[in-house]
Amino acid sequence: MGHLDHATFGWLTPALSYAMACVGAALGLRCTVRALDATGRSRRNWLLTAASAIGTGIWTMHFVAMLGFGVTGTDIRYNVPLTILSLVIAMAVVGVGVFAVGYGRDRVRSLLIGGLTTGIGVASMHYMGMAALRLHGEVRFDPLLVGLSVLIAVVAATAALWAALNIHSPAAVAVASLVMGAAVSSMHYTGMFAVRVDVVPSTADLPGATVMQFIFPLAVGLGSYLFITSAFVALSPTAKERAAYASAGRLTDERAVDVAPPGFRTAQSARTPTS
Repeated sequence: MGHLDHATFGWLTPALSYAMACVGAALGLRCTVRALDATGRSRRNWLLTAASAIGTGIWTMHFVAMLGFGVTGTDIRYNVPLTILSLVIAMAVVGVGVFAVGYGRDRVRSLLIGGLTTGIGVASMHYMGMAALRLHGEVRFDPLLVGLSVLIAVVAATAALWAALNIHSPAAVAVASLVMGAAVSSMHYTGMFAVRVDVVPSTADLPGATVMQFIFPLAVGLGSYLFITSAFVALSPTAKERAAYASAGRLTDERAVDVAPPGFRTAQSARTPTS
């Protein structure tokens, strides 16, 4: 059996992958909070952003961690279509869970359905990503640890959705995202500790792309997307802030009318048609 190293670059990849999981969780929670305060297309758009953020964050966390994965006695390659499919699965299934919470009328049932769906989606993404591995040998899994990793994924997803429903202050969301990042990282490394590799020495070329040819550029691109979207969400006014701005504008117009000379019309009243 080949020796597995989960941190060939030391603590760099575990720490960076944890940071990606936290950023994705924080962005997803903030977008879900915004969605619950919105209606119509605005709610749908916020939920889509939340799903893409959480899915992208989890996928990026997984494959940044995989940058540090190595097996003694064999090179490692990645099947590109399967790797892309794992990203699509992550965003799609997380989207189902987020929309179940965003539009569900029974919060408890929606939370349970959403948590179960999202957790299974996270686990599916992880093991789809592992299925994309190409190496000289056979990959096996410890069923007990696999089951434990799926359970951690479901509990973590349920906790994240509960936080989205019940936590609204930025400070509380930040704390919840740190906990979520730890839970997602725990799920990943539990799944990785379930891996066993029986190496079969060979000089044949492996199919697929190397980690630096494919995984690294894609992870950098998705990580950049997370940070840019986080900045956009942070700078976008909330529904309460927009309502406060509108209320302040109305008060300003009313005060202008009170102190204006006869015949003066505010911009708002000028736009109002007369009968």
